[in-house]
This record gives sequence, C-alpha cells and structure tokens, in this order.
Amino acid sequence: MASRNEENNKKMSVEEAGRKGGEATARNHDKEFYQEIGKKGGEATAENHGEEFYKEIGEKGGNARAEQRDSE
Repeated sequence: MASRNEENNKKMSVEEAGRKGGEATARNHDKEFYQEIGKKGGEATAENHGEEFYKEIGEKGGNARAEQRDSE
C-alpha cells in the first residue's frame, strides 16, 4: 500500500512541513534565542492587551482552579 505522501505526488502535508521546519529551527538556535523571542512576544502581547486583560484572565483561571479543587 502506498504511503500518504506517495499518494499526494510526494507532497508533504502541512503538519509534516511544520514539524520538519521546527526541527530545523531547533537545530540552528539555542536556548537564549527562544528566551528572547518569548520575551518579545510577551512584551508585544502586554502592549496590545493591557493590565486589565491579564487581571481578568488571571481571575478566571483562579476561579476555575478553585472549582476544580472543590470537586475533588
């Protein structure tokens, strides 16, 4: 039986392409690279959403966790 890639004229699925790209990126960058892009992303998100957004989602998460503990 032919594999999925062979059936698709040897084209790669989006999932496979993403996995391969992620693996290649991981081989080319170190921990500091990922820390820096994470920091930049966090700063950009903070600028776009503001303090009130984080208070609201923190409260929602805390309430959900409290309910989860109460039902255990």
